[in-house]
Amino acid sequence: MSATTGSLVSRMYGAFRGVDFRGEEINLSRSPDSKNVWKDYKETDSIRTRPDLELKTTFNTPVYGVFFYKDFQLVHSGTKLYKVVNGAKTELYSGLKAALSDSFIYENVWYFKDGQHYLQYDGTTIKEVEGYVPTTTIARKPSGGGTVYEDVNMLTGRRKNAFLADGESKVFVLDAMEIDSDYKPIVKVNDAVVTNYTVDYKAGKITFTTAPTVPKTDGQDNVTVEFRKTNEKQRNSILNCTLLQVFDNRVFVSGNDEQPNVVWHCSLNDPTYFSDLDYYQEGLDSAKVKGLVAGNNVLWVFREPSQANTTVFYHTPTVDSEYGKIYPSQHSSITTGCVAKAINFNDDIIFFSERGMEGISGDVTTEQAIAHRSSLVDRKMIAEKDYKNMILEEWEGYLLVFIGNKVYLADSRTAFTNENHIEYEWFYWELDKRVTCARVYGGVLYIGTEDGIYTLTNNTSNVESYWVTPKDKFNAPQKQKTTNKRGCVVEATGDISVYAKIEDTDFELIGTYEKVTDYFACRIKRKKWKDIQLKFHSKTRFSLETATLECFIGGYIKR
Repeated sequence: MSATTGSLVSRMYGAFRGVDFRGEEINLSRSPDSKNVWKDYKETDSIRTRPDLELKTTFNTPVYGVFFYKDFQLVHSGTKLYKVVNGAKTELYSGLKAALSDSFIYENVWYFKDGQHYLQYDGTTIKEVEGYVPTTTIARKPSGGGTVYEDVNMLTGRRKNAFLADGESKVFVLDAMEIDSDYKPIVKVNDAVVTNYTVDYKAGKITFTTAPTVPKTDGQDNVTVEFRKTNEKQRNSILNCTLLQVFDNRVFVSGNDEQPNVVWHCSLNDPTYFSDLDYYQEGLDSAKVKGLVAGNNVLWVFREPSQANTTVFYHTPTVDSEYGKIYPSQHSSITTGCVAKAINFNDDIIFFSERGMEGISGDVTTEQAIAHRSSLVDRKMIAEKDYKNMILEEWEGYLLVFIGNKVYLADSRTAFTNENHIEYEWFYWELDKRVTCARVYGGVLYIGTEDGIYTLTNNTSNVESYWVTPKDKFNAPQKQKTTNKRGCVVEATGDISVYAKIEDTDFELIGTYEKVTDYFACRIKRKKWKDIQLKFHSKTRFSLETATLECFIGGYIKR
């Protein structure tokens, strides 16, 4: 309802929610222009200056991964991997890819991927994952045949054949030809290693000088041959993957530029065994997989925009009578593509499209639909130069979207309904360093930069921050207003400068108030204005709870 002429109207700005970059005439609890403030819910519901970066370890090259294993830190910086204990660095490995990396821990062994290497580290020895050696054929006669037992492991060319000796045959035919001539097969007869044989590497045959005896137990294989047939393309299919997601006690990988729409997974409880049959092709075109996300008891696969409009797939664990646990690929009803990253944010399956953050509503038993989650910051966020190279990390109930030195914070605690779907409130920061990776451990946010590792734990150093109120017409857009001479009362702490702006003028300084511990009053003397904005600014640190401004309603604005 419009205020009447001559009335005194009181406005309290408070219960601040976040930014809204869509324009200046917005909800009074949001800001059209704010920097480096947030809500630290562990301390207060007021907005306050964010923590500053605190240097922990310096590096001469960009940090692409910060990891934690046992009681120490592992850091991927430049092309090297370091063990860091109390700030002391020990080089563990060199020759890594200078790109964002990832890791996981299985049975107390640390596994690492960088898009070129797949390493394992037990705290003592670090090495390339050589891969489980499968027995591909059992019950094989010397002349061939037998039963296919295990699949080829894409990570290694090594494999075994198990034979039933007949006591007469000297030539044993392997299940592969043109085997590696620089690898001497390991041959066992009755579990004892023997050397009385020759190898035809091209034909894939083992010839004994003396025929192995028949097995002591009828029907039990008594000759095994371990040989190697290298397939670099298969191994690189896994090594060159840049995405990984642990799901259903398996590791799923994708993001290989040479096979952009393929997802592989390891065998159950064995991250060293990737069967050459355990893969899924997501769609018929070559649109690249951009994200793997586990959530709602399925594995979600997000692809970049596709001309076929097949962009989001999901895999539900299914037990097959012949193949055991399988993960058939199903296409969702969503056609919007992912151009950046995807993540499970507090059980909200989200991805970033060309329009901003999208969330999936509905589950695998219903028709899925997307709901936009970032309307309040889209105008600024999607215009960022490195939008597609964002880094995501969840911390303190926020999803932090790092883009260069910019940070967009989605607040899970204060979601709101916008046109029948849920959206997040957001805050916006600018850091002094460009972020190259991020990791949360023990509740602490670790940030990798081009010169080291920082934590966001410094709550005392100076950080410039501010909050601007929206254009306020005091419910009387057609009338002139004059501020009450008693001024503006602000509940706050810290060092604060207050600015005021009417219509299309610039912000003018009203006053600077230092070491505020409770509240202060500032004289804002402005006459015959249509709308007004306030700016609360600090070059050190501040928190803001409420600001109360009164004005008298005048006559109609002359046009």
